[in-house]
Amino acid sequence: MRIVKNDKYRLAPTPEQEQTFRQWAGCRRFIWNWALQRRQEHYNETKQKLTYQELCIELSGLKRELPWLKQADSQCLQQTLRDLDNAYKNFFEKRAGFPKKKSRKRTPNAFRIPQRVSADDGKCLLPKIGSVKMICHRPLDGVVKSATIKQEANDKWNVTFTSHHDLPDVEPQPVSNPVGIDLGLDTFVTLSTGEKRKAPRFFRTAQQKVRLANRRHSRKQQGSRNRAKARKRLARVHAKVRQQRNDYLHKLSTELVVKHDLICLEDLNISALAKTKLRGHAKSWLDGAYGSFARMLQYKSDWNFKRVVFIDRYFPSTKRCHVCHECTVLTLSDRVWQCSHCQTMHDRDHNAAINIASEGLRLHRLTSLLLSDG
Repeated sequence: MRIVKNDKYRLAPTPEQEQTFRQWAGCRRFIWNWALQRRQEHYNETKQKLTYQELCIELSGLKRELPWLKQADSQCLQQTLRDLDNAYKNFFEKRAGFPKKKSRKRTPNAFRIPQRVSADDGKCLLPKIGSVKMICHRPLDGVVKSATIKQEANDKWNVTFTSHHDLPDVEPQPVSNPVGIDLGLDTFVTLSTGEKRKAPRFFRTAQQKVRLANRRHSRKQQGSRNRAKARKRLARVHAKVRQQRNDYLHKLSTELVVKHDLICLEDLNISALAKTKLRGHAKSWLDGAYGSFARMLQYKSDWNFKRVVFIDRYFPSTKRCHVCHECTVLTLSDRVWQCSHCQTMHDRDHNAAINIASEGLRLHRLTSLLLSDG
C-alpha cells in the first residue's frame, strides 16, 4: 500500500534567498492571473476550454516577452498552470468556488516545485536557489515528490515536503483493545475506559491578547510602518494559538492510536455545530478543531495498521443506556442521569463513549464478515 505524507519544516533563509522567494511567489501570482484571464477570454470567444498543454505553449512565448519570468524555475510556473487546472476541476465537480485572481495584499507568498527538491543534513536543496538552512526536527523519510514554500503571516518561512511511502501488506489482526470516544465542549474527549481529557480552550485563553493586539493594529494609520509591526504582533499571537492547538491534537491522537487498535467516534457535522445559536458554543466548537482531530486519527491509524470506525451522527449514544439498551429523554443539563428502566446511574459522556465503542465494534465485525464472504 502506498501512502502520501506531508512533512513541514521551518526554513531560515538568508536575506538574498528570502528576496528570491518573494520574486518566485510574485511570478506565481502573475502566471495564475494571466492564465485565468486567458482561459476566460478563450471561452468567451470560442466557447471551448483552454487546456493545460495549450497554456504551457503560450507560457513559453510569454517568457520571451517578459524575460523577468525566467528568473523563476520553469517547473514552478508550470505547476501554477496545473494548480489552476485542478481549481477548475474542483469548481465543475462542486467541491470549490470559481477560481479568483490572486492579490498581492491578500495572498500569502507561496510557490510549489514539483521535482528536483531534496533535503540533506539540515538543508533544503532547491533548483536555482541552492542550499537553504532548514530546522530538521525529525528525519525526512520516503521518496520526495514535491515541495511547497510558504511564508506565514508572522513572516516565517516553511517548507512542506510531499513524499510517497510504500507500506507492506499486512493481514488484518483481530481487535483486542477497542475504544470509544465521545467528543464534547467541557471535556474534549471522554473514553469508554472512563478517562477524560478536559478541553484546553487555547483561543479562549488567549482571547484577551488577541483583542488587545487587534485593537492596536486597527488604530494604526493605514500604510504606516507601525501598522505593519502591529500586524506582525497580531499574527504571532494567532500563530501561537494555532501551534498550541496542533501540538495538543497531535500528541493526543498519537497516544490513542498507539494504545488502541480500533477507535470509534461519531461522525459529527462540525460546520453545523459551529452555527449553533447557543451562547458561546459556536466559538468553542471551532476552538476545539474536532474535524482536524478526526482526520489525524484517520491517517495515523492507516500508517500504523489500525482502524477507525465512524458512527452515524443520529445514533442515540447519549440517551441510550449501555446496560439495558433502552432510551431515556434527556436535556443538555442532565450530566448525570438514572435509567428509567434498569435504574442504573450514568455519567452522560462515559455512557455515550461506551455506546459508541459497542456500536463501532459491531459495525467493524459486520464489515469484516461482508469482506470475508465477498
